[in-house]
Amino acid sequence: MDFQLSDDQRALRSGMRDLLGAVFDRDRIRAAVERGGALDRALWRELGAAGFFALRLPEEDGGVGLGLPEAVLLFEEAGRALLPGPLVATHLAAGRVKGAAEGAAVVTAADGDRPVAHLAEADAVLAGSGPLDGEALRAFVAAARPVRSMDPLTPLHLPPPEPVAGRAASAPGRVAGHSASAPGRAAGPVGSGPERVAGHSASAPGRAPAYAGRLRYEAALLSAAEQLGSAARTTDMAVQHARERQQFGAPIGSFQAVKHLCADMLARTEPARAAVYAAAVTGDPLEIAAAKLLADEAAVRNARDCLQIHGGMGFTWEADVHLHLKRAWLRGATGLTEAEAEEELAAGLGGAPPRSGSSAAYGPGRSQAGGGA
Repeated sequence: MDFQLSDDQRALRSGMRDLLGAVFDRDRIRAAVERGGALDRALWRELGAAGFFALRLPEEDGGVGLGLPEAVLLFEEAGRALLPGPLVATHLAAGRVKGAAEGAAVVTAADGDRPVAHLAEADAVLAGSGPLDGEALRAFVAAARPVRSMDPLTPLHLPPPEPVAGRAASAPGRVAGHSASAPGRAAGPVGSGPERVAGHSASAPGRAPAYAGRLRYEAALLSAAEQLGSAARTTDMAVQHARERQQFGAPIGSFQAVKHLCADMLARTEPARAAVYAAAVTGDPLEIAAAKLLADEAAVRNARDCLQIHGGMGFTWEADVHLHLKRAWLRGATGLTEAEAEEELAAGLGGAPPRSGSSAAYGPGRSQAGGGA
């Protein structure tokens, strides 16, 4: 199978990189931080006009008619640019929520008991019982409570512990990244265990996940693509800084320890890229779980190494690397978390089907679009 990008795919990726460079440059990132992560509706509509959200809708439905491999390329560029907002949810809601495809609506997702991103700005929320809008959405927002987010570009709300407006409850979910001993305070890196929010006991009713079956894996893969873009960007940032920063009369990139850090970053990024691109073509749930696992690791560890290469400056607002690290932590707690991806892979190696039950139409070897990755 040829995983080289086609000319059209290269042009698509290049066009999105140029667009994001023009409409969401470093000054816009800083402005978004100053706004507390509030979304720029004009930018959202511009993404819609560029086909970001309608990319996979059929042309007869007003979409672009492309597939999951092409969507992965766009989300990779979004991750490079640190583009904020519920991109995955709005993309998956195209065709299901009015205005989502055109960028006229902001759609987020309530995934069990996990924190909901950009809830206060959302026009609709994907939930296990179906999209919430109108009066149901207003009731949901009123019952949720804001919590501190580790990422200044991603405001978070905890969903209400009880179902809203009589909607049926499902098994209790988990909140990754929030400590039971510190209500409303984001915890450190993901992967530290299935922690719950204080006040949410194991018997407290939760809600079904926002995505099930095919959509669950698509959401995980698009999040992995964002992580891949972030990992590639922090690698570039580290190499550039190592070339420019002088110590003892020489660029720090000439020091062996710094060379090894940069080499390790590349060695994490490229296997993650291969895994993400391959999973986009096959649509295999286990390959998607592996891709998410590799991309999460690459994004978090690359950001840490990039920060170390920047030294003390990496912790300040002068550098963007700390924003990449915080976003990587947050993405790692969404979709398939590290623990969940490992469980899926372990079950697959043992011959068991994926836990969430992918449909036959989304089984191994089934490509979502023709051509290469």
